[in-house]
Amino acid sequence: MSQRQVAVVQAGSSVFDTPRTLERMRAWCEQAGATGAELVVFPEAYIGGYPKGLDFGARIGSRSAAGREDFLRYSKAAITLDGPEVRVVGEFAELMRATLVTGAIEREGGTLYCSVLCFGPDGRLIGHRRKLVPTASERLVWGSGDGSTLQAFETPAGRLAAAICWENYMPMLRTSFYAQSIDIWCAPTVDERDIWQSSMRHLAYEGRCFVLSACQYLTRDDYPSDFDHIPEAPDGGALIKGGSVIVSPLGDVLAGPLRGQEGVISATLDLDDIARGKYDLDVTGHYARPDIFTLRVNRAVQRAVEVDNQQQPERS
Repeated sequence: MSQRQVAVVQAGSSVFDTPRTLERMRAWCEQAGATGAELVVFPEAYIGGYPKGLDFGARIGSRSAAGREDFLRYSKAAITLDGPEVRVVGEFAELMRATLVTGAIEREGGTLYCSVLCFGPDGRLIGHRRKLVPTASERLVWGSGDGSTLQAFETPAGRLAAAICWENYMPMLRTSFYAQSIDIWCAPTVDERDIWQSSMRHLAYEGRCFVLSACQYLTRDDYPSDFDHIPEAPDGGALIKGGSVIVSPLGDVLAGPLRGQEGVISATLDLDDIARGKYDLDVTGHYARPDIFTLRVNRAVQRAVEVDNQQQPERS
């Protein structure tokens, strides 16, 4: 069958409180699972939180002690790929019997990464990606990913790509995924602006794929009550207002955009629409000119320290 039922969750996380976020995530998975979804997508940085409005005490040439305490608190809310939180989220996927894609703040060593995790309906972690270029002040608290995770996820719901927020504005990243014959493009984000809607429609039309964009809806109440240095939203409302949307390969909006509240949007996708769309535009196929333009993708893992495994001679 070419039909796929999908859902996008628009919700905020409990910043600095990952156990509470997972409690909320379970409830959202139950609601999304009730739609019969075979694929459920959560927003960017959902597990671990998006620290909207924080400056972590940084100025050019100086960092404050209070800012270091904020980073400590944020780091403790991050997860590791072998940690218990990953197993819990896998259980959510298994409970729904659905593929689950979610944003998460991942910790490796002393560095945090804005990542995406993809789980199969059996609860197994299929794969993960790290954001290649954190945007603006995000670079203060997140490291940069490398090309080793620039690979599609093979899932029962289809062949998925996951591009995080402004990665979707990187033409060469998009091209690298288009070349992998993507069925469904997941775009977890915190970008609430109107132009994001145009971007998602353009991406779907350019790639001739379905686009599922999950945005957070975050309020001041999503921060701990004892955390008192969050700037108020300009209009006194939400810090992130949402805008989750589902788009077809011909750029038609199938669900959303959802604004001003948490919630779940869903749609039935006909994967045959991908072939119908590529009839006249396949940007890495018949509409490409490799004799003029080529793209090289380096998928090697980048490490600061490489250890030679060659056995050392014994000392006499």
